[in-house]
This record gives sequence, C-alpha cells and structure tokens, in this order.
Amino acid sequence: MVPPVQVSPLIKVNQVSRPRPGARLRVGPRLGRYSALFLGVAYGAKRYNYLKPRAEEERRIAAEEKKKQDEQRRIEKELAEAREDSILK
Repeated sequence: MVPPVQVSPLIKVNQVSRPRPGARLRVGPRLGRYSALFLGVAYGAKRYNYLKPRAEEERRIAAEEKKKQDEQRRIEKELAEAREDSILK
C-alpha cells in the first residue's frame, strides 16, 4: 500500500467547497449513451415519417411506368409476330 501524501490545507478546502458556477457537472457515461440513443431513435422516427410518403409516391409512379413499358413491349411483340406470320412468305 502506498503511504498517504501530504496535501496542502488550501487544496483540501477547494476540493470540498462547492463547484464554481458554470463548471461542468460530472455525469456517468451511461447518461450520455442513452441520451444519444434516445435522440437517434427520435430522429430516425421523424425522418422515417418524412420519407415514407415520398417513397410511396415514387413506388406508385414507378409501378405506372412499368405498366406502360410492359404494355408497349406487349404491343411491339404482337406487331413482330404479325409481321412474321405474313401470307407473303
């Protein structure tokens, strides 16, 4: 065991006295972690609610475009088959 070190009485008084105004309070690391976790979850929920309607609109537009493209391909395929099945072969 290490022998105790003599400390000046002035230092002892400063350690026991109240903290200075504006001095940082010591909080445990858990408070910081859980605060960051909570803020991240809150931000994620807000961002999700913001992006969800936009994504639904984009999916709806993409589905409409896909239907149009499929219809165009079907028509082109029918025209190609009609050209091949000509009587004049």
